[in-house]
Amino acid sequence: MSSESCAACGKADGSLKSCKACKLVKYCNVDCQVAHRSMHKKACQKKARELFEQKLFAKPPAREDCPICMQMLPLEDRDSTYQTCCGKIICNGCMDCLIRRRCPFCNTRDSHSREENHERLLERIEKYNDAGAMTYLAGSYYHGVDGYQVDRSKAYELYQRAGELGSANAHCSLGNLYRSGEGMKRDMKKAVNHLQIAAIMGNVGARYGLGRFEVENCNLHRAMKHFVIAAKCGCDYSLDIVKQGFKDGYVTKEDFEKTLRDYQASCDETKSEQRDRAAANYTAR
Repeated sequence: MSSESCAACGKADGSLKSCKACKLVKYCNVDCQVAHRSMHKKACQKKARELFEQKLFAKPPAREDCPICMQMLPLEDRDSTYQTCCGKIICNGCMDCLIRRRCPFCNTRDSHSREENHERLLERIEKYNDAGAMTYLAGSYYHGVDGYQVDRSKAYELYQRAGELGSANAHCSLGNLYRSGEGMKRDMKKAVNHLQIAAIMGNVGARYGLGRFEVENCNLHRAMKHFVIAAKCGCDYSLDIVKQGFKDGYVTKEDFEKTLRDYQASCDETKSEQRDRAAANYTAR
């Protein structure tokens, strides 16, 4: 049957719509799709899995740039600062260089108290629907830091809301919550789902977590695919595992050498004198 005709009734016109899952066939309406489902289901599921695998292991998008120096943000969250005034994430190198008690992006003065900082977060959430503010506040509630009492229920609600808005960090946190079962029922299916969403969006921590999950399930070749991607993004822990994977025969020489090159390039892309100086100042405190 032609790819330009309905897979169920054979009708050919310009209003056909592809099967959303596999894109293999087209239908003229929902009734035809339902009628053809029993014949198409097996091929559809197979193709859908193939498409998802391609998406999961494709090259992830690059991390955002610092809005001040326009250099890619560091991999570790501790090396950047979320600004509750404007919602921007600024590398610590720029924060250290431009310290004058004002935000280097929007020039708003620093908050004078935890209460004021909390009000700014609430404004970012309620007025701007800022997923970054939701994730920041969720982390504070979950870990009981920045003056907040531990409240896992509030943390989950905020992570869930931020995830629905497309926050990769929120999906990663949700995956870790479901995996650990801390403050909620452990659910590995949901954990993997959230980690996969975050990894596809470029979250390196989620990618590393998927690799660990595959190791635990003895899927070592699949695990190495995740670790290779994470290592190429600059993840030290993943690079160490890839090195061992190469020694054990799970990673080819060609893939290992390319991983080393990409890892170094990723690290170089985030390095600068002012970031090194900021890190040294932080260590000296």
